[in-house]
Amino acid sequence: MLTGRGTFVDDVVRPGMLHACFVRSPLARARILGIDASEALALDGVHAVFTAEDLNPDVREQWYTLTGKDVPDTPRPPLAEDEVRFVGDPVALVVAEDRYIAEDAVELVSVDYDPLPPVVDYVTARDAEALVHAGYPRNVAGETAGRPAAELDPIFDGAPVVVRETIYQQAYAPVPMETRGMVAEWSAPDGELTIWAATQSPHEVRLFCSRLLGLPEHRVRVVMRDTGGGFGQKVMPLREDMCVMLAARKLPAAVKWIEDRRENLMSAGKSRHEHGDARMAFDADGTILAAAMDFVQDVGAYPTPWPVGTAGVIGMLFPGPYRIADATFSSTCVFSNTTGRAAYRGPWQFESVAREVLLDIAARRMGMDPADLRRKNLLKFDDLPFSNPNGMGVYTDVTPLETFEHGLTMLDYDAFRREQKRAREQGRFLGVGTCSYVEPTTAGMNLLSTEGATIRIEPSGKVNVYVSGGSSGNSIETTVVQLTADALGVDIADVNTVQGDTAVTPFGGGTSGSRSGSMTAGAVAETASVLRERMTAIAAHCLEAAVGDIDLIGGRAAVRGVPSAGMSVAEIAQIAYFQPDALPPGTPPGLEASGRYRAREPMIWTNATHVCTCEVDPVTGAVTILRYIVSEDCGPMINPNVVEGQIAGGTVQGIGGALYEHLAYDEDGNPVTTTFMDYLLPTAVEVPAIEYGHLETPGPGEGGYKGVGEGGAIGAPPAVVNAVADALAPFGVEITRLPITPESIVALVRGAQRTVTG
Repeated sequence: MLTGRGTFVDDVVRPGMLHACFVRSPLARARILGIDASEALALDGVHAVFTAEDLNPDVREQWYTLTGKDVPDTPRPPLAEDEVRFVGDPVALVVAEDRYIAEDAVELVSVDYDPLPPVVDYVTARDAEALVHAGYPRNVAGETAGRPAAELDPIFDGAPVVVRETIYQQAYAPVPMETRGMVAEWSAPDGELTIWAATQSPHEVRLFCSRLLGLPEHRVRVVMRDTGGGFGQKVMPLREDMCVMLAARKLPAAVKWIEDRRENLMSAGKSRHEHGDARMAFDADGTILAAAMDFVQDVGAYPTPWPVGTAGVIGMLFPGPYRIADATFSSTCVFSNTTGRAAYRGPWQFESVAREVLLDIAARRMGMDPADLRRKNLLKFDDLPFSNPNGMGVYTDVTPLETFEHGLTMLDYDAFRREQKRAREQGRFLGVGTCSYVEPTTAGMNLLSTEGATIRIEPSGKVNVYVSGGSSGNSIETTVVQLTADALGVDIADVNTVQGDTAVTPFGGGTSGSRSGSMTAGAVAETASVLRERMTAIAAHCLEAAVGDIDLIGGRAAVRGVPSAGMSVAEIAQIAYFQPDALPPGTPPGLEASGRYRAREPMIWTNATHVCTCEVDPVTGAVTILRYIVSEDCGPMINPNVVEGQIAGGTVQGIGGALYEHLAYDEDGNPVTTTFMDYLLPTAVEVPAIEYGHLETPGPGEGGYKGVGEGGAIGAPPAVVNAVADALAPFGVEITRLPITPESIVALVRGAQRTVTG
C-alpha cells in the first residue's frame, strides 16, 4: 500500500471501458417535469444517458440478504422517479468514453424541476405538512418500543433523584479514504456479469445483484481487491451501485463509476443524526433504580438498510454495562429531505453518548465524582450472567468494572484530580471524562450466522487459505494467515490467503458487525482440523508410529520423543497428491478441505472503558486532548498490533464526531459541508497518542476471540464530551449537544456567566 502497489477499483482497466457520472438534483425537493439529454448525447464521446424510465423498470427484486426479504423496507429506487428528495439525488446516469467527457455531459443534461417545500429538520418533521414519501404519515419510517413506560412511573415518581436531559448528536459520515466505486462488465455470449467493487461484503453484492437483475447467482461474479475503508458504508449496494449494475447489460463494454469526494459527502449517506430524551432514577446513594429513553433519529430520504432495527437496538442497549433492573425505551425513525442514513461503525453508538453524558450530569447534580457513581453501578465479572432489562439478551464474559478500574489506574485518576485542582487555581481548566460500554459482536443471524474457509496445502507444501471477504483496512490478510499457520503447525511464511473473489472463495458475510476475526477463526479451525487429521494419519503411516504420537509443528510432522523421526509437510503433500497407493487405508488423496463455522451464540459481548483528559480555553473555546486511554477486553488477541490499530481507527473517528465533523444543511436543505475545506476531520496534529490496556476474558466462540472493530467509535465521543464538560464544570456548563466546537464552548461559557451574574 505504501509503495502504491495496491489494486483498488479505480486501478481496474478493461478493454474499451466506459465511464459513468451522475446527474444529481440541486434541490432538496422538487417534481421532475422533464429531462432533456439531447445536448449531452450530441457531445462527442458520450455513449448513453439513462433516466429512471430506462433503468428502474428492469429491477426484479430489491432486498438485502443481511436484513432478509420480509423486512418492511423503505423506498429505494435506483434513479429518482417523478420527484427528487434531497440535494444530490441521482436523476440520470451519463456514460461516456472517459470521465472528463462524462462530467462535461452531465452539465448538458437539462432537468425541468418544479420546486417543493422540503422537510429539512427531522425534529419537526412529524408536524410538517409536506411528506418526504407518500404513504408514510407524519414522515415516520417506523417505530419500536420496549415495555410500557407507565410501568416504570412508580419508580421514577418515588425516586429520591431523577435526572432527565435531551441529548442531541449531529450528522456525520464514515468518510472512507477510498470513496465508493464499481466496474461492471456484461458478457452477452454467456450471460455473465463481472463486478469489481469497493465493498465490505462481496457475497452480499453478488446475491443482491442476482436478485436485482434476475440472474442466477452463478452468473454473477464479484471481485473485491483492496478497499480503502468502509466503516459500514460499503456493506450493502446503494442506489448508485444499482444503476451501474442495471446499465451494464445495456452497454457494449465494461462501465466504471468512481465517486468523487463531493459526491461521497453529499450522497453516500449520513449517520448519527439523532436525539434522545434520556432519564434515570437514582437512590439517595447514587444507585441506579431505572433508566428510560425516548429516541428519535433522522433517516434522511433513502436510508440503507431498513433503519428501524438499528434504532431499536439503540434503545435496547441504553442501559449499557450497568446493574439496572428496570428500563424501557421508544425509538422513532423520521424521514427528511437529506441524504439517507447509512451504516457507520457502531451504528448503535448513540446509546453510549446518551447514557454516559447523562451519568456525568447526574453525578455533578448529586455532588458525586462521576467515577464514584460508575463504581457503584457498573457490572463486574462476578455479576454475570446478567440480563439486559430491555431485551437485548444476556451479558456474559465481560468485565465492565474491571476495565473501568484498569483505565483509571493507567491514568492515576486521583493524581489527575489533584493536578486539575492546582491548574484551576492558576486559571487553567483541565477535565477528565470516561465512557464504559458493552458491545454486541459476531451476531449469529441471517447472512452473518456462518462463515466458510477453504484450505489447500499445495504439492509444494505451501498453503493457500480462501475466505469470503477481503480486507477494508482491518488486517484480515494478517490474521487469517496467522490463524491458519497456527492451526496447521506450519511456518507463517508458507501461508498465503486468497480473499474477496466470489468465483473461488466460500460463501460468507464479509466485514461488518465486528465479526471478521472471531468468525474467520472458527472457519479456519473447522477446516484445518480436517487437514490436520489427514496429515497426521499419513505421517503416522509412513513413520510407523501411532497417530496420537504425531506432532505438527514448524512445518514438520514429528514423532513425539523421537526428534530424528519426522517428515515435512511438503513430503506429506507429495504422497497425498502423487502416491495414492501409499496412503493409509481410508485416507482420501489430496490435502484440500472446506469447512463452515456456525456462531455458537446469538452474539458475543465485548466491552471497554475510554478515558480522556483535556484542557479547554474558555476564551477561545479551543480543546486540547492531553491523554487518551482505552482499556478493553476483546478476549485473547490474535494480533495485538491489529487490535490496537482497530481501536485507534475507531477512536479517531469518535474524536472527530465529538469535536470536528458535521454534515450540515442549511434551512433549504442544501448541504454546506461537501469538501474537506468545510467538513473538518481530525488530523495527526489533533489526535493524541492513544494508550492501550488489555484484559483478556475469553468469549464463548472459537479461541475465545471477541470483536473489536467498532468499539473505538462507540466509546470516544462520550469520553471527549465528558472531559470537556468536566473542564468547564466551574462555569456551571452542561453539554447536551454535539459537536463541541470552539464557538459552542464560548457560547456555553458566556451563557453560564450571564446566568450567574443575571
